[in-house]
Amino acid sequence: MEINPAVTFKHDRSVMYAKRPKVLIVGAGLAGLTLGMLLDKAGIPFEIYERAPKVKPLGSAMYFSGTIAPMFRQCGIYDEFVNIAKTVSGMTICNEQREVEYVLPLEGHQELFGAGGYIVARPKLYDLLYSQVPPEHLHMGKKVLSMDQGGNGVILRFSDGSEAEGDILVGADGAYSAVRQGLYDKLKKEKRLPTGDGLPLPFTTVYLVGQTRPLTAEEFPDVDLPSCQFRTTIGTDKPYSWKTFTTKQKTVCWIAMQFLDDESSKENDAFRNSEWGPEAAQAMCEQVRDFPVISGSTKGVTIGDLIDWSPKDMISKVMLEEKVFETWFDCRTVLIGDACHKFNPSGGVGATNAINDAIVLANFINGLPFHPIASEIEDAFKAYKKERIEWVKKAFSSSAMFRTQAGPSLAAKTVRFVAKHVAAWAMRKVEMRVLSNRPSVAFLPMQEDKGSVKPVFQPSLLAKAPVEEKTDSSEEAVVEGATQAV
Repeated sequence: MEINPAVTFKHDRSVMYAKRPKVLIVGAGLAGLTLGMLLDKAGIPFEIYERAPKVKPLGSAMYFSGTIAPMFRQCGIYDEFVNIAKTVSGMTICNEQREVEYVLPLEGHQELFGAGGYIVARPKLYDLLYSQVPPEHLHMGKKVLSMDQGGNGVILRFSDGSEAEGDILVGADGAYSAVRQGLYDKLKKEKRLPTGDGLPLPFTTVYLVGQTRPLTAEEFPDVDLPSCQFRTTIGTDKPYSWKTFTTKQKTVCWIAMQFLDDESSKENDAFRNSEWGPEAAQAMCEQVRDFPVISGSTKGVTIGDLIDWSPKDMISKVMLEEKVFETWFDCRTVLIGDACHKFNPSGGVGATNAINDAIVLANFINGLPFHPIASEIEDAFKAYKKERIEWVKKAFSSSAMFRTQAGPSLAAKTVRFVAKHVAAWAMRKVEMRVLSNRPSVAFLPMQEDKGSVKPVFQPSLLAKAPVEEKTDSSEEAVVEGATQAV
């Protein structure tokens, strides 16, 4: 297939059979799987291409509030999600003496927003979403080498020599997105790329993340408590903080975060990579082994114990880039999740926003006419970004604040002081503003939202699927009569 931007098909939809656009999704992460699941339910053809040859059970725990509940309920997987997650009532801030400094409450969400807050191990959530996508649409070991788009479609070329053709290309392939890189290279040559989008991804922190095997109450008593024990410990006179989360599976997910200065940034720059993996983690494991952890016992558990209890393939080191890109789409190509906005995970908003991107984009793709032309597709992408961008900017600011709160700087100490003494009503007001964004899927049966704080208006709910025009009854009679005569 040759892609020529100057060539477009002349559309006469009155003589064409009803055809939905075929969507090529690059990246089988949370965003890509969610989009695939939704497109499958909409009856829109799609394929997902993932460069990794197999799924790696990496990542720590993630926090989810009521913002994803409507879509999960519409898809019939909310109960499954609750079964693998653990309720959380607050985030506890601790010091190195294993003392509680203060608690940021996360209570009352069920009444306010129609769903509670949950902590879930990332591999468990990944498995749930993975199970919702028909396996014949998932293609592993597909590394993108190049891409082209134009008036008559998109084409991907992979390192194994194969190609894929479609109508829409979605980059859901993470912070170092190959789709974004290919798109930006093209826009840069055409002098249409904003200067800021061409700069390297900035990073201020490095994370060491892992998850233990299931633990006994003797090893870590808090795993038996009914709610998640979500704790952040602030390092004393050291550029580190660390977090622990107890899970439904009686494992402990843990994170050690290093705050970088000019010198340590240079040391870690060689590690700048989109791959998570255990190979680069060993040195950092040694640096953080002695960090104290609250476990519910008097045995003096440390990060080192958690490391020793964690399978090596469940430990990884990753750079924490932070940026919201200005360019999210062009022509038939669009970006979602970390490919267009990368948050520091301290705020717990990265996965939520990736999933919400997928919901809104699926709504607008479903609303495209049969045989959409490039300009119609691009208009849908514009509407997608318009609906999402302000929520993304709020989430970016929130994640930056939570990252600062956990740090060693004077600004961090100020944020912690304010958080410790701020009135409960002020915190609740912030929650209400953020959690009023609870997007639903336009083409699935709507679920009753029982929260006292109602969801804000969602423009993409107005996007309706095209309806195939039926042949006029008189014409049908003529055709039927002619057939009988023959």
